[in-house]
Amino acid sequence: MLIAIAAFAVLATSFGVLLGYSAIRFRVEGDPIADQVDAVLPQTQCGQCGYPGCRPYAEAVAKEEVEINKCVPGGEIVVLTLADLLGRDPMPLEAGEEKPKALAVIDEKACIGCTLCIQACPVDAILGAAKQMHTVIAAECTGCE
Repeated sequence: MLIAIAAFAVLATSFGVLLGYSAIRFRVEGDPIADQVDAVLPQTQCGQCGYPGCRPYAEAVAKEEVEINKCVPGGEIVVLTLADLLGRDPMPLEAGEEKPKALAVIDEKACIGCTLCIQACPVDAILGAAKQMHTVIAAECTGCE
């Protein structure tokens, strides 16, 4: 009986040491500044800034590889918030003026249920099945154009 308890104690200790070493050795560290920048961005995943989504743009801004004025959907509010957060000078939007938020529209007469719109939507705001009418979930649509 004591041998079984001792064996389990040795096994538990060895696995604990192994897990502790793994947690230290294989730790993935994130960039807290990129996390803060990403929280400010509108999460449209539209690519209008030249990056495939908001997270890659946030990482580039945090590394100071790109200016803070490329997020067109976020507009001046995001530029001012990022300038405040990062201690940089505010600048006008690169694309010129802000556009109102767009909403995807599916033409009921033209929809054949091909699912191309579902595949193109970066935030899964389009609902439908193959060969069926599709619809846009307005609350989920980010207006990425």
